[in-house]
Amino acid sequence: MNNASLSDAIGAAGNPDVNRRRSATLSHTPMMEIRQSHERGAADFGWLKSRHSFSFGQYYDPRHTGYGPLLVINDDQVEGGQGFGAHGHRDMEIISYVLDGALEHKDSMGNGSVLRPGDVQRMSAGTGVRHSEFNHSATEPVHFLQIWIQPAQTGMSPGYEEKHFEADTKRGQLRLIASPDGAEGSVRIHQNARLYASLLSDGDRVEHAVIAQRRVYVHVVRGNVSVNGTHLNSGDAAKIDNEATVTLSDAKDAEVLLFDLP
Repeated sequence: MNNASLSDAIGAAGNPDVNRRRSATLSHTPMMEIRQSHERGAADFGWLKSRHSFSFGQYYDPRHTGYGPLLVINDDQVEGGQGFGAHGHRDMEIISYVLDGALEHKDSMGNGSVLRPGDVQRMSAGTGVRHSEFNHSATEPVHFLQIWIQPAQTGMSPGYEEKHFEADTKRGQLRLIASPDGAEGSVRIHQNARLYASLLSDGDRVEHAVIAQRRVYVHVVRGNVSVNGTHLNSGDAAKIDNEATVTLSDAKDAEVLLFDLP
């Protein structure tokens, strides 16, 4: 990949920190807003194909600039031997969730690792950090989600953490994978938000109780599932506000992320 292509990709898909200042407006009545997969933003650089759940880089939709502190969910597929060269971030909690393949990470804090399915990485950009992300394979693609959550405060020291979550711990239940206190072995983020992962199949039914004044965002990673009775397919999402319970049911080979947000 030439330098021009790398600069275009990072500019369009790797460094729009200005979006962290945008947030969704809370509704005061029960609400579930569905966004289908094909409605997301799209970027295709050849070596990188990405779908944006929220405004990112060159894609901007004033209706979708974030949901509370959740600002980015990018569904990225990177060709073999390609990736994002070193670039900088600050004041952002960045979570990588690998679906297929292997993602190689290096950063200015001295961390280096290869992430595979089941691995969850948290990088707190804080006062500033540089990192690169490349497909570890020269031939096979890597598929991962990059998630950005605005921290509760700015100017913190950069930090890094990664953990592996076995598939069995997610089957038929919500497995906490990120939280403000590292509960249940989750990675720790600097925001009062909780991220759960679940693998669901026929006959599974999962309920999540929502505390008053909080909201939920459900992202269907793959497969299909009903969310409070509404059928969603791979890539679809639901913004849920002022509901006491979120129920996931009628699933078929589904992998789901549920964000419990302030």
